[in-house]
Amino acid sequence: MSRTILRGGIALTLALSSAALPSARQKSDPLRIPFEVYSLPNGLTSILSLDRSTPTVTVSMWYHVGSKNELPGRTGFAHLFEHVMFTGSGHAAYGIHDKLTNGVGGSNNGTTDNDRTQYYESVPSNYLESSLWLEADRLGFLLDTLDSAKLNAQRDIVKNERRQGVDNVPYGRARELLSEALYPKGHPYSWDVIGSMADLSAASEEDVKNFFRQYYTPNNAYLAIVGDFDPAQARTWIRKYFGDLPRGKAIARPSIPPVTLDAERRVVYEDRVQVPRLYLLWPTVGVKHGDETALGILGSILSGPRTARLTRALVYDQQAAAQVSARQDSNEDVGEFGVTITPRPGHTLTELEGAADGIVEKLKTEGPTREELQKATASEELAFLTAIQSNLGKAGRLSSGAGYHGDPGYFKKDYQQTLAVTAADVTRVANTYLTKNRVVLSIVPTGKPEMAAKPSTTTK
Repeated sequence: MSRTILRGGIALTLALSSAALPSARQKSDPLRIPFEVYSLPNGLTSILSLDRSTPTVTVSMWYHVGSKNELPGRTGFAHLFEHVMFTGSGHAAYGIHDKLTNGVGGSNNGTTDNDRTQYYESVPSNYLESSLWLEADRLGFLLDTLDSAKLNAQRDIVKNERRQGVDNVPYGRARELLSEALYPKGHPYSWDVIGSMADLSAASEEDVKNFFRQYYTPNNAYLAIVGDFDPAQARTWIRKYFGDLPRGKAIARPSIPPVTLDAERRVVYEDRVQVPRLYLLWPTVGVKHGDETALGILGSILSGPRTARLTRALVYDQQAAAQVSARQDSNEDVGEFGVTITPRPGHTLTELEGAADGIVEKLKTEGPTREELQKATASEELAFLTAIQSNLGKAGRLSSGAGYHGDPGYFKKDYQQTLAVTAADVTRVANTYLTKNRVVLSIVPTGKPEMAAKPSTTTK
C-alpha cells in the first residue's frame, strides 16, 4: 500500500512494504527484514529497515552506475569516483568523513562493480544524522571542491591499485583477459572495472566532472538506512539534507545484447608465475534471468566441499589439481560461468581440461543426484542467509533489489527461487550454457607457451 505525506509543503510518497507489517508467521522467518520505502520529489529512493539488535546503524548510498556505463577509451571512471568521493565536498573538508565514522568507532568504505557503486557508513546510532549529512553533501556539492590536484592524486592512487592488484600479481590479468575474449570489442562488459592505465591517464578534469553530473543524481540513487534508529526522525533528516538537491537528467542505459560465441576461443598468456593455471569461461545470463539461480547451484555441485564433482575427482581422487573452483558470476544484464584449475606438479593443463570436460559431460548426461542437489542448495542457502546478517548486508540486498528489480523485497523471491531449483533445472542449464563454444585461457610461466592447454581432437 502507499500514501502521500504532506510535510513542510512538500509532497512525499511513502510506500509501505508488506514486510513492514510482521505477522506471527513472519516472526520466525529467517528472511524477515522489515522495510519501508520513502521517496522524495527529486527521485531519491530511501529504504528504511529497523533492526534493534545492536545500537548501530548503516547508511548506504547505492548509485546505479558502474563500469558498463563508461565508454571505450574512457574506462575506469566509475571506480575512480569511488576514490574521489572521499576527498571532501562543499561543506565537509577532506578528513571529516573519517573523523565522523572511524573516529567514533564506526567504519566507511565504497565498492564498485560493473553495474553499481556503493558507499556506506556503519556507525553508532547517535551518529546517523552526521552520516546522512556526509552522503548528501558529497552528492550535492562534491564538484565544489574537486580540482585537478585532487583528481590527479586519486588517479595516481587508482593506477597504483591496478599495479598492485592486476599488473604485478600472479594471474592478476586473468579477469581482464577473459572479458576481452568473451565479449565483442566495445561491449559494455568487455573492460575491467579498474580501467586501463591509458584511459586513466587520458581522462580530463571535465570528462570526470561530466560523468559525475550524469550519474550522481538523486534519481539515480538508493539510500538505505538499516539498524537501530527512529524512522520518523530519519525521514525528517532525509528531507532536510537531500530534499533540495536537484533531480538529474533522465539516464539512457546502455543496450546490453546477450553474448554468444560461435566457436571456442583459446588464449595463452605468459606471466611471471611458477605454476600454470587453466580458466574455462562460458557466457550465461544476468540476475534478471530465470536460469541464473540454477547456474549458481550448478557451481556448488561442481566445486567447493570434498564431495563436489570436480573437487572430489581432480583434487582428491586423481590428485591432479591443487585447487579447483566453479561458479556463476551474475551481472545485471549478462553473466559468466567459470571453472578455474591449478595443477599439481606432474600434471598438465591439457590433462586437466580433458578431465574436467569429462566430468561436466557426465553431469550433463545423467544430471545431479538428489544428495548433490540437497548439499548444493544448502550451501547456497547458507551463503544467502549469512550475507544478510549484518546491517550492511541487508542494505546491499535491499538496494540491489530496488535498483535491479524495482523491489527492495526481491530478496525473498530470490531465496525461494534457490530452494525451488530441481535436478532437471541443473541438467538443463548445464546443457544449455556449458557448450563447446567458450573461452579457454591458459596462463603459463614466461617463456613456456608449450605448457598451455591443447584443444581436444575429439568432439565434446
